[in-house]
Amino acid sequence: MTQREEHRSLYLSYLECCNEHDFERMASFYTSTIKVNDVPMDDPAAVAVQFAPLFSAFPDWHWEIRNLVVDGDYIAVRFTVTGTHRGAFQGIEATDRRVTISEFTFYRIEDGKFAEVWDHADMDAVMRQVGQGEAPVPGVALPNMG
Repeated sequence: MTQREEHRSLYLSYLECCNEHDFERMASFYTSTIKVNDVPMDDPAAVAVQFAPLFSAFPDWHWEIRNLVVDGDYIAVRFTVTGTHRGAFQGIEATDRRVTISEFTFYRIEDGKFAEVWDHADMDAVMRQVGQGEAPVPGVALPNMG
């Protein structure tokens, strides 16, 4: 298997954990010194647990790959992300509205794990789709998510 195939396989395994909302398995894909959007995170479990409020509010949150590019130790992914607003999110009670957004994530792999992640999800679109205008903090980006 080529390095490109290994990295692709690694990512597909990781995405499976993300779509299953399996925090423990998600954390196993991160280095102990992972950086998310250039912010050092000393605990891989803390990176995964950041998704808890999102998964609680959107229990069917799901990433679907639109494009996946592997270049050396880097992976770039463009997603369509969907979910149904069934719990409180950023102070907004459940609306049962279905949301669909775009997300872009870039990863750097080191020793078979994600060492750096840069992510941008269109959270303003989530807020508009649940009927609340824009996100309270412009430019809010989710940690990869997926």
